[in-house]
Parts: sequence; C-alpha cells; structure tokens
Amino acid sequence: MADDKKLTTRAEDFSAWYNELVLRSELADYSPVKGSMVIRPNGYGIWERMQRALDDMFKETGHQNAYFPLFIPESFLKKEAQHVEGFAPECAVVTHGGGKELEEPLVVRPTSETIIYHMFAKWTQSYRDLPILINQWANVVRWEMRTRLFLRTLEFLWQEGHTAHATHDEAEEEAVRMLNVYRRFMEGWMAMPVITGLKSESEKFAGALRTYSCEAMMQDNKALQAGTSHNLGQNFAKAFELQFQDEKGEMAFAWNTSWGVSTRMVGGLVMTHGDDNGLRTPPRLAPIEIVIVPIWKNDDEKARLTAAALKVKDELTSWTGRGATDRLRVHVDLRDGMRSGAKYYEWELRGVPLRFELGPKDLDKQAVFAARRDTREKQSLPMDGLPAAAAALLERIQQDMFEAARARREANSVRGEISYAQFRELMEGKGGFVYAGWCGDAACEAKVKEDTKATIRVMPDPEFRSPVAPATCLCCGKPSMAEAIWARAY
Repeated sequence: MADDKKLTTRAEDFSAWYNELVLRSELADYSPVKGSMVIRPNGYGIWERMQRALDDMFKETGHQNAYFPLFIPESFLKKEAQHVEGFAPECAVVTHGGGKELEEPLVVRPTSETIIYHMFAKWTQSYRDLPILINQWANVVRWEMRTRLFLRTLEFLWQEGHTAHATHDEAEEEAVRMLNVYRRFMEGWMAMPVITGLKSESEKFAGALRTYSCEAMMQDNKALQAGTSHNLGQNFAKAFELQFQDEKGEMAFAWNTSWGVSTRMVGGLVMTHGDDNGLRTPPRLAPIEIVIVPIWKNDDEKARLTAAALKVKDELTSWTGRGATDRLRVHVDLRDGMRSGAKYYEWELRGVPLRFELGPKDLDKQAVFAARRDTREKQSLPMDGLPAAAAALLERIQQDMFEAARARREANSVRGEISYAQFRELMEGKGGFVYAGWCGDAACEAKVKEDTKATIRVMPDPEFRSPVAPATCLCCGKPSMAEAIWARAY
C-alpha cells in the first residue's frame, strides 16, 4: 500500500519522480538480484494488455507465435562478427551445469537471431517454404551496468519477430510494415506519439543492413527508443547457411528481418503521461478502467451503497457495446476503515482513468459523480445509459491524452536554422528534438555525442520532415546529406 507522502515533482527531479512513481503505483519493485526487477500485478496487467493488442496485430499480418531456447551455444554468436561484437559485453555466459564444466559455454539469450536462423535453415529447402513469419514472446538477459526499473534491466520481457524472405524487397516491406504496426499500437493504445525513421550506421542494430525506429519524447524532453525493426539483409542467412532453391532452380540465401518491443514501453508510458499525483494510464491499457468508490457514514448507508455500487458494476461489465470480448474493466472499492479521500489518492496514484464516486445524494439522484484521472475534471453522470456514457468518456480520455502528448512534443521541437552553439546550450538546458542537417560523416555524429550526449535518433520518414530541408550540417556546416532528429536519450 502506498503511503500518503507526496511524490517528488517532475520539475524538482524527474529521475527521482520516475523511480518513486514506479514503486508507489505498484508497477514494479527491486529484486534481490541487483539490476533486475519484480513486475507487480499493476505493472504486469498493463504489459498483458500490451501483449494482447500487439499479438492480435502480429497475427493479422500473418505471423505465428513459437518459442526458442533460452540457452544459445557460444559458437552461434561468433558466426556473425558484427553481432557478437555488438552483444559480447552484455552477455551472461553459463560455463557449468549439473555440477560439471560444459563442453561449450552457453549464452543466456540477449536476442535470438542466431538460434532462430539456425532453425530456419533446417526448415527451408525451396522458395515454396518462404516466407517464414515467426514471433516469440520471451525474456532476455543483457548485463547492463547502469539499470533503471523498466527502462534498462538485466532481464526484461519482450517480443521478437523473426522472418525469412526470398528477396530483399520482401524483407524491406516486412521491416517497414512492422515498424508501422508498432507506431499504430503506440499511438492508438499507449497514446504516445512517435516519430518513425531510419537509424544512422552507428546507431543501427549489430549485424543489420538497416534499422528503423519509433522515437518518443518523454516529459523531460529526452527521447525514448520505443521499438525497432531491422532489415538484416543476408548477413545471418550466410552465417547460418539459410539457403533455398529459387524458382530458377538455383541456390540463394534468404533475406531476414527482426523486430521487437519490450517492457521498456511501460516505462515510456509512465514518462509520457505520469503527473505529480502519480500514474495516468491510457484507458485501452488500464487493467482497471473504472473504479467505483461508494461513500457511507453508517452501516445502513454502507449496505445500501454497497448494493448500488455492485449493481452499477454489473451493468457496466455486462454491457456489450464495445463487443463481447471487450467488456468494461471495473473494480468496486469496498474497503472498510479507510476514508474516501485516501481511496481517491491511491487510485489516482495507480493511474485508473475514471473514478465513480457514489454517495447517498448521488444514489437519490440515480447518478454517479465521475472524476477523470487525466484532467481531474468532474461531472455527474446519470445511471440511465451509464455504460455507453462511460465508454464514450474513456475514448475521449484516450484521445485527449494522445493529443496532449503530441502537443507537448511539438512545443519542445526545434526546426529551422540553429547554430551549433545554440544547439549545445539547448541540450545542456531543457533539451528537446532538434531537426537539423547532417553531412553523413560519422565523425560529426561522434563529436555531437561527445560534446552534448545527444545522438541522431532517426532520419525521419517523409511525413515528419521539415517543410524546408536543412541545407547544412549541424556540426561542421558542410552541405547536408539528410535531415536528422538530434536529442539526448534514455
């Protein structure tokens, strides 16, 4: 149970606010193993809602779920040079099992490209076996040195999609399709606006031909890489002899993609929407959408209001206006010996989108007093037609949260001419997204990172680009090769 001490404010210390909020809204707790976490029911309920929505989207695009081993032979990682170089510092390695030293060390999966493409090679003989469209829900381990709940932990939960195709263009189409699936989910379910685009060579996934990313702005104006999709080219296919006989009867290497999002999205949700009173959960991802708090002063009122609250819950949860499989998720708070104000405080902290207060006067009027979590606006709603009204209000909350986050991002984005000195001052101060030119030289990218800790988040897709393309590189002043979004990031 959360205490009644106020949270550190975002303005005072954003990092401390985030950590306190995750703990006190009962999303997660620290594990005895340093750097790992326990996901509590409130946090896991959000993750479950994320899983369900994404899993439906993956299956709509033709993907099937499978499962691959946690342990990967060390030799597999070494087969793809860039891949092992990228992940070796983060790998956990098992050298003993059953009381004996293993003949070959086993890596606890940091990601599953190697084991999956080994299996794809076994299953593929002809072009008729392609495409292979597989998704896996799993845990992975990366030995991070600096950890933070949800954002960066030794072990985390995720999904990783892996596909094999006959041509480069099919793989490219798949990588972009799944990037857009992520964007649709993040904006439609998380109410978190994202910018999509291409990563630079230095920021792409180890072993990929190219990497696409969804980048979101948090309330401290830092970027969060919320999801990535990779065209892996033929690198892994060649390393694992993933070949097929094409329509001409000739042998060819397959083209692969991989794409993933993780429990990091829960952290992104907190930093996009949370306020100084606690969590604010978008209704579509809330384990509880509506909490009903009956208010009584004596036993007679308690009996009457309890019965009324349970009846309201039954009417809400039995309503099928959103479809038989998407019922309103409702909880009635019947705890005794706790003041209603304390209950309100706790449900606000936990981020429930909508609270219905039900006192004797409300019951006499056959109404509930509704309080929105996002804006804290209140209004009386009649019990007659309440399910439809509640569902409409939840949809309004969902949309308003998205629009507020998008407006905040745009208010903290800089386009047009900006000097390097101005850019450095901005990054050392309030931060934000800076749309500026880049000459394409990795040396300029590295200098900006060294000077400011800012990186190229993406070279944005056309719909996000500035009306007038920047002419010169932010760093060196030479002609610009591409527009890039520069920001400090998690």
